[in-house]
This record gives sequence, structure tokens and C-alpha cells, in this order.
Amino acid sequence: MAESAVGFLLEKLSSLLLKEANLLGGIRQDVAFVQAELQSMSGFLRHADAIEDEADGIKVWVKQVSEVAYDAEDILDEYLYRFADLHQPRRGLYGRLYKIANAIKTVKSRRRIASELRGIKSRVSEVSDRHQRYQRNSSVVSERGSSSSIAAQSASYQLQRDEARLLQESQLVGVENPKQELVGWLIKDQVPHNVQVVAVVGVGGLGKTTLVNQVYLDAEVNQCFKHRAWITASQSFDLRGLLVKIIELLLKGIGQQVPNETHSKDVLSLKEDIIAFLCDKQYLIVVDDLWSVESWDCLKNAFPNNNCGSRLMVTTRNVEVASTTTRDLFGGITFPLKSLSYEESWKLFSARTFQGKSCPSHLMEISEHILKRCMGLPLAIVTISGVLATKDTSKINDWEMVRHSLGVEFDNNDKLRNMKKILLLSFNDLSYQLKSCLLFMSMFPEDWSCNKYYVTRLWTAQGFVQEMEGRTPEEVGELYFNELCNRSLLQTVMEGSDENQNLFCIHDLLRDIILQKSKDQNFAMVATEGNPFVRESVRHLLVYKTLEDLQGDRNNFSRLRTLLLSSAKGSISSSSISAFFSKYGGLRLLKVLDYEGLPTETIPECITKLFNLRLGDTLIEELPAEITQLHRLRIINVFHSIDDGSLFEKTIGARVPKEIGKLTSLQHLSSIQASEGGLDLMRSLGNLKQLRVLGVRQLGAEHGPALCSSIEKLSHLRELVMETKEEVEILKVQGIASPPQFLQRLFMYGRLEMLPQWVPNLSCLEVLQLRWSKLQYVPLESLQALPNLQHLIFDKAYEGEELCVKTGGFKKLKNLVFFSLGRLRKVKVEQGAMPFLQYIWLEDCKSMEEVPSGVEFLSHLKEIVFINMGDQLLTRLSSSTQNSDLSRVKHVPNVFISSRDAAGLHEKRLILR
Repeated sequence: MAESAVGFLLEKLSSLLLKEANLLGGIRQDVAFVQAELQSMSGFLRHADAIEDEADGIKVWVKQVSEVAYDAEDILDEYLYRFADLHQPRRGLYGRLYKIANAIKTVKSRRRIASELRGIKSRVSEVSDRHQRYQRNSSVVSERGSSSSIAAQSASYQLQRDEARLLQESQLVGVENPKQELVGWLIKDQVPHNVQVVAVVGVGGLGKTTLVNQVYLDAEVNQCFKHRAWITASQSFDLRGLLVKIIELLLKGIGQQVPNETHSKDVLSLKEDIIAFLCDKQYLIVVDDLWSVESWDCLKNAFPNNNCGSRLMVTTRNVEVASTTTRDLFGGITFPLKSLSYEESWKLFSARTFQGKSCPSHLMEISEHILKRCMGLPLAIVTISGVLATKDTSKINDWEMVRHSLGVEFDNNDKLRNMKKILLLSFNDLSYQLKSCLLFMSMFPEDWSCNKYYVTRLWTAQGFVQEMEGRTPEEVGELYFNELCNRSLLQTVMEGSDENQNLFCIHDLLRDIILQKSKDQNFAMVATEGNPFVRESVRHLLVYKTLEDLQGDRNNFSRLRTLLLSSAKGSISSSSISAFFSKYGGLRLLKVLDYEGLPTETIPECITKLFNLRLGDTLIEELPAEITQLHRLRIINVFHSIDDGSLFEKTIGARVPKEIGKLTSLQHLSSIQASEGGLDLMRSLGNLKQLRVLGVRQLGAEHGPALCSSIEKLSHLRELVMETKEEVEILKVQGIASPPQFLQRLFMYGRLEMLPQWVPNLSCLEVLQLRWSKLQYVPLESLQALPNLQHLIFDKAYEGEELCVKTGGFKKLKNLVFFSLGRLRKVKVEQGAMPFLQYIWLEDCKSMEEVPSGVEFLSHLKEIVFINMGDQLLTRLSSSTQNSDLSRVKHVPNVFISSRDAAGLHEKRLILR
């Protein structure tokens, strides 16, 4: 974690010294000194973070480095807040008097901050001296930067991999089906053809090595491939050593010794020897534990593409590595290895824990809880069951202790400690930015899942996202999120029809490990009803239900940058938030305050004094005028809803001051009421040039021209929501002459006299929803040429009787949803239209007479759902007569029929699978 703390601080220091040196005044030299000293340590910090658990001295030093980096960042933030205004150009007599008055007024603060920075300088010198001692100590770090502890870790890790290959098939669970699938792929089509690669990918501990070894040892595979080799790449990738190993194994397979000169050859010569040996042979090479594309690039050209039906097998934790190996040079398949099912998990757990006996009834609930936390990960199941196997089954307290203290036991039990090392390998391989992003997520509760959009907003607001030319911070945040998924550190727990609706989580045991690391470095912690104590200074805090009961010294909250409030209804209120801020000194450095979902009607006044605040999530009804003082605010996410008697609550937006345009750093503003601020508010929106997301509700026809004029100025806009006061109100948005060219998501709720002419020109548009539009002409004709549209939703949007999607239309569409198109009788899909459509949802289209014609052409279709449809269509679906529509949808894996009423959606009935 020291690497992350120092890395972010160095970014800030470099920016200050390069771009804003005039703001630093008399502290410039001290700032430059701190930057230079920390820069000299940064290379060592990556190694130190990885080995801190192996050396107590290193662990203490890492924490000290983190602390001094955090303190330095806090001081700089306060300095810039207090004195940046003094350096703004002010002309004339008034300007000079203003500067003099403020200089006198702030003299004490300047002296205090200068003194604190000198203290930081002294502490940096101390940790730098200690760093020099560690570098000279060969028992800790050699001249090459490697450590004896790392070597020991590597040896231990290799031993674990060797043990995984020694497991007997009778000891394994859940291996047989994937084994047979892989064996079949290896030995099929014995006619000569190109080398093919199969990449087995999944999180650490999933059993990739064990599975591939069972395939490697299979009798049919041995019969097919006479020339074989198995190498382990690992993080400490040694190309020359791996090439020598391949030669040794290939020669051993034909009973020959390795020539003495092989060990002295360079890499190029070794590759030439391998190519010469394999050029006319059918071979199988396993590259186990491949970590990077760069390692693959170094290795791949040692394997000749000889048209002899040869195969390569790769295991990796990284999806990008897997996809690269299978498309690079040779071709092949990616094989994502799945977690064990609950039944398989219980079989493995029970066999290891109870040695074939049944689980005692008094231990069943404890065992099921522990097994649930393993989340189908074989390494976790085997390791924890091994610990439990040593416990007396009659002593339930011993089992309860394991259940409640798994996180602590990682450092106290040798078996769990080894598992921790394996799971942490992926974490230690991350950049410091990604480490911070993942550690931040460790705050979220067990069994908690998130979507990409929510988490990346938090990362961006917190400053974890590095600037990248040509991309917005949110887009870089998405790249980070995807990288964590590709490295199998985040797992998909639920797939939505839209990628942004997918839910992800961290494996429970990995969360325990990194949460403990977060606590050790005072990075993040969770306060709950059972543990409301904040005993040390912390940067990021999740409070669950216990804000009023939270206990800790005032100084422990002085560094707080993130405050996430999660609550049962009513247990955290606006008054308790105000009391908390008052008790702990205002939390002036806070960047992120998220209390979305809490029942507070107004924003506490104390929040308007948080100069550093960048994100606020809440369900409040109104934002005060003082909110415009928060010049760094980047995200306002306010949702005020009312119960209008319909199935779902109606979002009407929050009231905001018409001077909202002063918040020029704002990137996300959703959802606000147009009716309160009037035309002044609509005009003010045009000043928010950095906006990426805008949601405006309660629109009237009178707001149209001013809103259109403002939208034309928002060139960075990616998402736009516009909704009228009432369903019958006309949405006047025809007048946008130059729409935001990068707009990706557009939601228009209100009557449309015609589809705005600018909509079909949105070449980046991915999601379009029209609600209440009641268009009289066919809107598909002007929309189906949109090159990137993936999701199309019509809700009371069309009054016609027929719709037709032409050949070549909607080339990227994945989801098609029609709600309440009451007059629609027929939908026709021409051959060649919507080639990648996956989901169709039809609801309350009671006049439809038949299943959409041409649906049989949609080869990628996964699911069709019919809800509250008319009798004629339902009859054609349920009938087996000549007029039945069942033949049209027989290729679709899932076809559902259901109904919905005021009580909600009734259980869907599957009619085809």
C-alpha cells in the first residue's frame, strides 16, 4: 500500500511543481525535497509491499512511508485550499488591498502549514535513511532488487503447484467433465493442421493446474502426442531457463541427455534448437501460470507452426493473456474454468473435513456458512477443510472460532497463510492505481455486489484514476474495472441485459485478505453495530447503521477522504450526519460522501463547507444555494421520487439552485427538477462544460429552447435524460442543431410531435429509450442505421400498427424492448437485420397477432419474453396446430410467457428450452 500512497502523492507533487509552482511560494523547496526523496524510494516500494508479511521490519517501514505520504497529501490539499485564492490575478487598488488583507489574515495558517511541512520533510528523511539501510542489507534485498523472502515465496508457491499435479483423480471433484471436453478438443481432427492453443483461464486457486495436469496425463493424450513438455512460467518469468527446461523434457522423452553446450547458449540459439527438434513432429507443450502478454510474446516464437496437429495449453489468471494466446499466430479457444457448484463444493468439503463420514447435525449450519464463503474455490475449500479436519467435532466453540475469525487465522495458521500467499499473487502484480481501486472495494460488505458504473464513479471522485490523453476519467475508470475482471479479481455474479447492469463482487476470502491489508495501512475500514470503534486514523470509512454510536478519537477522522453511509431505513438521518461532522471537526478533507438511499429530505449545512468534496449521492429533495461554493464538486447524484400509485415510484428530481452553473467542475448532474429553477436554471446548465451525465425532470414546453441551447454547449455529454412533467406534455427538443457528438445513452420521456432530426445522427449512441412519445410514423426507418446502437426501448412510444426492420438494420443491436404499444399488430424482421440480437421483451402489446415474423433468422437470440400479451398471440404460441408460432422460436434457448398486475410480475412460465 505504500507504493499506492507514494505513487498518488508523486503525481500530485509533479503536477504542482510543473503547473502551479506559483501557488507554492515559500514552501516550494520543501515540496521538491519531499518529491525527490520519495521518488528515490518508489522502485523499492513495490518489492516492499509484496514481502511485508514476511519481514516485520519491512512491514513497519511500509506503514511509516504510507503515513508520511498521507500526511503530506493532506497538508498540500489544505494549503491549496487556503491560499490558492491569493495567487489569482486581481487588478487595481481593490485587488492589491484584497491580497494584503488576506495575507495578514492567513499569516498564522501559513506558518502552521510551513511548520507541518518541515515536519514531513524530517519524517521523509528518516524513512529514506531506513530505506538505505534495507537496500544495503543483503539478507533483506539483494543488489538486483529481489529479496530472499520473495525467493522463499516463489519456492513455496512452486511446491504448491507441484503438489497440485500430484493429486490423484480420485481425490478431485468437478474435474471429469471439463477434462473430457479438453481431451476431446486436443485429439480431434487428427489430419495435419496448424498449431492450436487452448487457454484455461480463471482466478487463482480454481484448479487450473490440476485440471490441465489430468489432461496432460490422460492415456489418449499420451498416445496422440509423443513429444511433450510442461513448463511453469510464473511471475518471475525466466525465458532462458524455460527454454532449457523445454529442451530437457523433449530430449528426455526420447531417452537422450541434454548436451553440455545447451546450458551456455543464448536465447536465440535455444529457440532455434527447439524449432529444429519440433519442426516435423506432433507435439504438446503446456505453459502453466502465464502472467503477461509480454511473457507470451517472448516465448511464442519457439513453437513452430508445422501443420502436424500440434497443441499448446496455457493456464492463466488473466483473460487478456488467454485471448491473446488463442488469437496470436496459431488460433484456438479460451476455456474459462468455472467455480464448483454447491453440490460439488459440499462433496469436496465433506470428504476432506469428515473423511467420508456425514457432517454432524450440530455442525451443519457452521459448515454451510464456511462453505458459502469459499464460493466454489477448490483451493479455499481444501485448505479450510484441512484446518477443520484437525478440530474436535464435539467442540462446537472451536468451529465457531474458525467461522468468525478466518481473516485473523490467515496469519496464524500455516495452511491458511500459504493460501493467502497464492491469492495475493494477483494483487501484488497490480499497478498502484489498481491496488488502490481494489482495496477501496474491500470496504463493501460481505455478499455485496456492485455495478461498474457505481464503483468507477467512486474511484474517479477519489482520484485513483490516472489521466489518459483522449479519454475521460470515467472511461479510464472503466478500463481499470475491466482489467480487474480480466485478472479474475472481480467475478460476475449476475448478468443484465445491458453490460452496465452486470453485477460483480470480490471473492469473500480475497476480500478478507485485502481488507486486513487495508486496515494495517489505515487505508480503509468498516464500522458496524458490532464493532463501531475507529481506533486509528483512516482514509476511507464505511459506516453500517451505527453513525451515532461511532467511537474514536477526533484525530482518527482528520484524514478521512471517503465516508460511505449504509443504513437500515431511518437509522441514519440528516441530524445524525450533522452531529457526526460537528463532533469530529468538520471532516474538511472529505472527497466522497455517499448516503444514497437514506431517507434525508435536506442536505446538512455542514456538507456545504467541504471544499474538497467531489461526489455526493443522496435521495434528498432540495440542494441549498450554498452548494455552489463547492467548486471541486464533480458529481451530484440526487434522486427524489414520489409514489404516484403506479407499479414503480416516479422520479421527479431534486430542486437545485439556478446558480448551479457556478460548479464548473461538475461532470455528473442527475436528477434535477426543471420546474423550480425555470429558464434561468436551464440557461445555467450551459456553463457546465465538463458534464458527462445530465438528467432533467419535470420539463415543460417553455423550457425547450433554453435547454436545447445549453445542451449544444455540452460537448462532453455521454448520457442525457429528459422527462416532462406529465405523460401528455410535449417534449420540445427539436431545436438542438449541434448535439453532443459522443452521446452514448439517450432517454426521452414525453410526447414527441416527431422524432428529433438530430437523433439519427448520434453515431456513438448505444442506448435509446423513448417513453410516452406516441409517434404516428414508423421511427425504425430513421434509427436502424445507427452504427453502435445496442439497446432500444419503446414504452408507449409508437401509435402505428406495424413495424419493419429492414435488411442490414440495427447491425449491433442486442436488446429490443417494446412496452405498451397498444395498437401494434405486426412486427417484421427481414433476413439480415439485427444479426446480433440476443433478447426480445414484449409487454402489454395486446394487439399483436403473432410472434414477430422473421424471428427465425435471428441466430444469436437467447431469450424472448412475452408479458400481458393478447389472446391471439398466446394461442398461436401454445398451439401445436398448423398455425402455431412455435416453429418460429424453436431455435431460441428460452421463451417465457408471464403476466403482470399491481402485485408485480408473476412467475414466468418457460415454454421452450
